[in-house]
Amino acid sequence: MSKNNIKINEKETVCAVVVTYNRKNLLIECLEALRRQTRPLEGIYIIDNASTDGTPQVLKEKGYIKELPPENLIEPWEKEFEIENLIDGNSIKIHYVRMHKNTGGAGGFYEGVKRAYEKGYDWFWLMDDDAEPKEDTLEKLLTHNKPDILCICPLIVNKYTNRVQNYHHKDFNFYMLDIPILNKTNIQDYKDKLLNIKANAFVGPLIKRKAVDLVGFPNPDLFIWGDDTEYTYRINKKGKIILVGSAIILHKDNLSMQSNMIDKRQVWKIYYYFRNKVLFIKSYSKYNLWAYVYLCYKAIKQSISLLIKYRMLDKFLLPIKGIKDGIRNNIKSGEI
Repeated sequence: MSKNNIKINEKETVCAVVVTYNRKNLLIECLEALRRQTRPLEGIYIIDNASTDGTPQVLKEKGYIKELPPENLIEPWEKEFEIENLIDGNSIKIHYVRMHKNTGGAGGFYEGVKRAYEKGYDWFWLMDDDAEPKEDTLEKLLTHNKPDILCICPLIVNKYTNRVQNYHHKDFNFYMLDIPILNKTNIQDYKDKLLNIKANAFVGPLIKRKAVDLVGFPNPDLFIWGDDTEYTYRINKKGKIILVGSAIILHKDNLSMQSNMIDKRQVWKIYYYFRNKVLFIKSYSKYNLWAYVYLCYKAIKQSISLLIKYRMLDKFLLPIKGIKDGIRNNIKSGEI
């Protein structure tokens, strides 16, 4: 694909890609944090996954967009606007995409990265709407740009506890299950650290254009859970991913995600965890029989827990169904 003329004074351009669904207040907090970056952005792609909570109206009220999208869309609708950054008053291009349906995080990031790539941006800063980078996060990330590095990640910190969410910075065990590459949760332990990692959550990874040249776009078929791991691991197979301990991005997980309890309203997502994990193993460790066996063991264990501990008679087979559909390459999306 050809690259358009979007460079400003020969400086490499950065475009944030923010995916949102029914979290308008968090979205505005995220966008305000992006406008406060000491190294200002050139663009922001807002991928609105057909929100039903009035997200477009709030974006218009806050000045991010100047007109509302049409109702009853049958395909994505994109419009470009501008808003001032809060550092020097220069403009940031706002690319607002209203999706015609909820395509999940995977579909949203596919759409955002693809469109930002086609606009010609040099860097893509990926995050969900519940992320809030510190003012100097982008500046610190770009300080560590080198030719062999394809992705630069900030340290992900829970905003409510001020502890590092080490499970979002990943390595992999023999069974191809992602495990935390960090073993401490105190921010100060990573203040001056630069670490090589193998995968990262979509909470602030800064991805170089070259990475997209090499590996393509995020996989929209995954819908949710594991799409970030797959994409960043795919990038890792072609070049370095580093974690910058001094660059902080705050993550506003809801209370149910901070505990070990299962949110019954979100339990359907477990299906995608197991289905996408099978697809991941098939892509990167196809002949690792023990990886499949151990994942099946985990699925059975999870199903028993859903049945006995949580009494979910209509949902307890979701882990096993996910395994089965992953083996069969049964690609579906939406709430199960």
